[in-house]
Amino acid sequence: MKNFKILVFTAFLCVSSLSYAAKVDTLQIASTAMSKTYKAAVVLPNSYTKSKTAYPVMYLLHGAYGHFSDWLKNTPNKKLVQGLSDQYNMIIVMPEGETFSFYLDSPVNKESQFETFITQEVIQKVDKTYRTINNRNGRVITGLSMGGHGALYLSAKHPDLFCAAGSMSGAVDMSTMLNRESSAQVVKLMQPVFGDKSDSSEMYAKYAVMNMLDKIKENKLPLIIDCGVDDFLIEPNRELHRRLVYNKVEHDYTERPGAHTWDYWDNSLPYHALFFSKILFKSKTTK
Repeated sequence: MKNFKILVFTAFLCVSSLSYAAKVDTLQIASTAMSKTYKAAVVLPNSYTKSKTAYPVMYLLHGAYGHFSDWLKNTPNKKLVQGLSDQYNMIIVMPEGETFSFYLDSPVNKESQFETFITQEVIQKVDKTYRTINNRNGRVITGLSMGGHGALYLSAKHPDLFCAAGSMSGAVDMSTMLNRESSAQVVKLMQPVFGDKSDSSEMYAKYAVMNMLDKIKENKLPLIIDCGVDDFLIEPNRELHRRLVYNKVEHDYTERPGAHTWDYWDNSLPYHALFFSKILFKSKTTK
């Protein structure tokens, strides 16, 4: 009997280890807009190889100082993204966004055109390479910090590409960073994107999600936004929430214990995946 229990327990462990068997690809994406080739990490659910159907895609953006592989390397749960891909039967794409691009087309630097890169080159490459639902009903987008700004910014400007968007600890008002001790360093890092006047709050305001309420209201995309109560970006997130409420824009907003850390984002991403799965289900795109 004892040996039988050991065998059952061992079998359970084996099944558990196989239950999240998502595959991770590294995709090379040539950017005509920037005359460079960037990488993107692509997680395919275990069911992908056993099926001939098309899959929805979640675009997952990294934060400032980061790169495309952050979501696979830095979460406390190293299998977080793979597990969510399997759980919700979705492809998860993590594209390169460089350290301070904010996922916009720089007005001063042709080598930093990440709005064009994501919306035209990454999506096109992913749709050509994998079996995706290649229309807005099969695409969602979210990200952390700079990536949270990017997800809201790109979805606001390109509602034809996404059916929902999210932000975790989003840098929704970039001028907030000018008030930190490291503001001089931030300004220096921002100059390749915003130019010599990147210490000007007016320059940041022109591209801030905080000031895109008209577009966001017009698009009526489902939104999920959250931030930790100890995060240095909590106040601009609260202000964005207040403005969305004032403008009667429906959205899911949550504050949780936590700061600007991977522990927080490790906990946050599953809520976004669940939120998106419901949207995708309504669009009859889940498999």
